[in-house]
Amino acid sequence: MKKIFISSDHAGFKLKETIKSYLSEKKISFEDMGPYNNDRVDYPDFAHKVSRRVKLNKNNVGILVCGSGMGMNIAANRHKNIRAAQCFNLKSTKLSRLHNDANIITLGSRLLTKKNALSCVGVFLNTKFEGGRHLKRIKKI
Repeated sequence: MKKIFISSDHAGFKLKETIKSYLSEKKISFEDMGPYNNDRVDYPDFAHKVSRRVKLNKNNVGILVCGSGMGMNIAANRHKNIRAAQCFNLKSTKLSRLHNDANIITLGSRLLTKKNALSCVGVFLNTKFEGGRHLKRIKKI
């Protein structure tokens, strides 16, 4: 993966900071696209920011965190060539990469434990797209 872009809204800020620490510990390079504190913000602004950066290079990926993960997911998927997947567990995360070639993971800070969220991020970053029959379907999107 070329570059990882990460962002949140105010509800996801704390989990975003936890994910940044996890990435740093693993020596994984990333760029924080904000916000830089937990003041109230509008999630679409940050979903659009990350989506614009992810779609610049097919190897880029994004991590978006809000309260439910749904708002970020909806906003990100408005962008051409973005395949954002709202992930809840390891299986949904793995399949999002294997079958859907998801390039952004969205997480709900109010729905996931810290441990589960970090496990999902790890699986997302380490699972490769299978291609084959799935590529034909991705092209139809």
